[in-house]
Amino acid sequence: MSSLNRSLRTALRMLTLAAILMAPMGAIAYSKASGLGIGKQGAGLVLFVTLQRQAMI
Repeated sequence: MSSLNRSLRTALRMLTLAAILMAPMGAIAYSKASGLGIGKQGAGLVLFVTLQRQAMI
């Protein structure tokens, strides 16, 4: 029973450490995934306008 208890504690510590290390990356990915498609700022806007103009010709 002691080895099972020790194994569970170790697994819980590993899971906690992994969650602490991955949480900031998940938060950044979530904040970056707010918009779909090409963002309409800077180079994305230039590309969008260029493609729209070519589609009208």
